[in-house]
Amino acid sequence: MSDKIPNMDYDADEVIENFKSKFKWPSKDDVDVVVKPPKLGQKVLLSLLITILGGGIVYYMMIPALNFKSTDLYIFVFILIAIFMASFYLLIGATKKIERKEYFKKQSKFPIIIVGVLLLVMLIGFLVGCTLFRAHDYSDLMTVKSSDFSKDFEEINYDEVPRLDASTAKVLADQQLGSLSEYKSQYVVSSTSTQINYKNRPVRVAYLEYANVFKWLNNTKNGLPAYMLVDVVSQKVQAVNCVQQFGEGIKYSPTELFNEKLVRHLRFQYPTAIMDTPNFEIDDSGKPYWITPVLDKTIGLFGGTDVKGAIITNALNGESQYYSIETIKKNKSLNWIDVVYSADLLVEQYNYHGKLAKGFWNSIIFQNDVNVTSSGNGYIAMDDDVWVYTGVTSIESDTSNFGFVFCNQRTKETRYYKKGGTIESAAQESAEAAVQNFGYKAIFPILLDIEGQPTYFMSLYGDGYIVKGYALVNLDDKTLVGTGLQDTEKSDVKALNAAVENYINALKDKGVVASSANADDYKADEGKDNNSQTSSKNTKDNTTEPKTDGNTVSGKIEDIKTSVNDGNTVYYLKVGDKYYYIKVTDCMDVLLMNKGDTVTITFENNKGEFVAATSIKK
Repeated sequence: MSDKIPNMDYDADEVIENFKSKFKWPSKDDVDVVVKPPKLGQKVLLSLLITILGGGIVYYMMIPALNFKSTDLYIFVFILIAIFMASFYLLIGATKKIERKEYFKKQSKFPIIIVGVLLLVMLIGFLVGCTLFRAHDYSDLMTVKSSDFSKDFEEINYDEVPRLDASTAKVLADQQLGSLSEYKSQYVVSSTSTQINYKNRPVRVAYLEYANVFKWLNNTKNGLPAYMLVDVVSQKVQAVNCVQQFGEGIKYSPTELFNEKLVRHLRFQYPTAIMDTPNFEIDDSGKPYWITPVLDKTIGLFGGTDVKGAIITNALNGESQYYSIETIKKNKSLNWIDVVYSADLLVEQYNYHGKLAKGFWNSIIFQNDVNVTSSGNGYIAMDDDVWVYTGVTSIESDTSNFGFVFCNQRTKETRYYKKGGTIESAAQESAEAAVQNFGYKAIFPILLDIEGQPTYFMSLYGDGYIVKGYALVNLDDKTLVGTGLQDTEKSDVKALNAAVENYINALKDKGVVASSANADDYKADEGKDNNSQTSSKNTKDNTTEPKTDGNTVSGKIEDIKTSVNDGNTVYYLKVGDKYYYIKVTDCMDVLLMNKGDTVTITFENNKGEFVAATSIKK
């Protein structure tokens, strides 16, 4: 019987391979069987619904411009495709069964083709608009006109010369807000502010932000109650109560979280607009607005950024209106708008002009007549507009300037002044070295013309960012410095005049100007404080006694006092031998009135030392 027992001596691997050959056993990589998942239509529909839902959430958070010139649109489409493919992959069970995975691979070819086409479009768009091929187009984005510095800056009006920059203004605004119990625990001052001209005065305005999300929950219903107004000349800071002044708070701002978030609010109204960062401004009545520049890509798909208009939004109720850039420039009713072109965009366009005027390769290899802006910029009020100032230096070195530019933030008018000399940072160092015993710091300088000499003007500040004095540094020779300090002069205007006198004396000592040069021609009137300073060279004495006519009186303000009564800020202006008082909410103009200003006051009863005014006008 044993001879019938089969031979058990065999090779198992040989048997298995023989079995595979007969039945053509497929490997994992050889699977070519495509099996449609059950209920495929339902799963496709469900994937689409998930994509719509997820895409809606992404759009709400991302709020991209539905514009083929916006890279955000392409990113948004890529996200939509990814959501659909991921949801479809999971719903058909591709993670569990290999044949389902193979089906997904075959069906995903079309979305991949779409992604590839969009990437190709983006690549071509970038190439068509790159500086390598379109150098002259980039150079022509900005028209630069040469101008005469001595002519444009012949007259010095110290009322137009800022004493504060953005950072120092922010500190003072924080300090003022912290002193107001009704605001300090709920709100903080925004880190960004806008320098504008308000009633022919340079000021910075900054909106408030909710201190945290819980403070937002507690206050969003009524909106932000106020904004901060900082006079960058007098350094006065005022929290302007919108509820008292206009009957409601600021409901639309970048600090909101949902539909009242400014950019989201505008996106739903202008879905195709490519929007720049909104600027906070106020009109002549003090009403808050958002000025949102609308951009265009003028070179290729994504290059040559320029402003084609702006959306003006009432910050209180959200009402918005779009205006073209030409309308903003020509419509006199819109002259209160100061910032349409951001400083960054203006600097970027000038750098294109300075680098690419003679072609791309010249900017890289030969670098003939190639120039760029120096680091940092300042702002100055001129022609009732705000101008960005920055120096112009060589692309190879930033140790000195050979010129400087002023760019109008409303019209983009750009003036170039060929005046070489000390770079701004070096001038700041010279000013700080002159007062090193005090440890004061200098803000970014502004150029003035003093005795035919381009001169850097700087405020000097100490602890708490309080202005402690002034410095003047010659553009051609940074060793020619004049300083004046409140510590020694005991007055802001006297400190300013001391800086002027010391500077003129330094110029005389080195023979830069004639010995007959008179510093008094460039001093501020010491009969006025720093709130109203015009150089005596251009000012005539027009002192007059107050004139009374019926229920009005006209005269110069001799003193200003303030008080807070029942939550209302009240200003007391001394004209003649009486104080005339009025609430800020009844007369916003009073915020920018200063000692020495001539005003006309209307009242009902002129009896007593303190008289209630019904209106006060300059």
